[in-house]
Amino acid sequence: MKRVLFVCVENSNRSQMAEAFAHIYGGDSVEALSAGSRPSGVINPKAIRFMGELGYDLTAHASKSLDEVTGDFDAVITMGCGDQCPWVPAKVREDWALPDPKHFDDDGYRIVRDEIASRVQALLKAL
Repeated sequence: MKRVLFVCVENSNRSQMAEAFAHIYGGDSVEALSAGSRPSGVINPKAIRFMGELGYDLTAHASKSLDEVTGDFDAVITMGCGDQCPWVPAKVREDWALPDPKHFDDDGYRIVRDEIASRVQALLKAL
């Protein structure tokens, strides 16, 4: 089983959607987690709504701190948080530098969501 961690600052949007897509596309072959360097403590309602459009319920997720995540990872993906995301060791490290969609209109939010989906699919194939 591969372990993948998605990291952003608040752990309320991008990293949550990436974790969801890893569950969707990776199934039982992937343990997907997400966390934030300064978690907001809530999942953004837009993330819940736009993942719901795809049939995924983000209300079961929780915004959590990197301090709550332990173990070794096959991949750690940061979401454009730069130096606000501390180093977490992994075999593969990537920064996807995606904009935080929290203030985007609906179409802009979907564009970021769909880009995350595409990148997660490619990552899982590469692992």
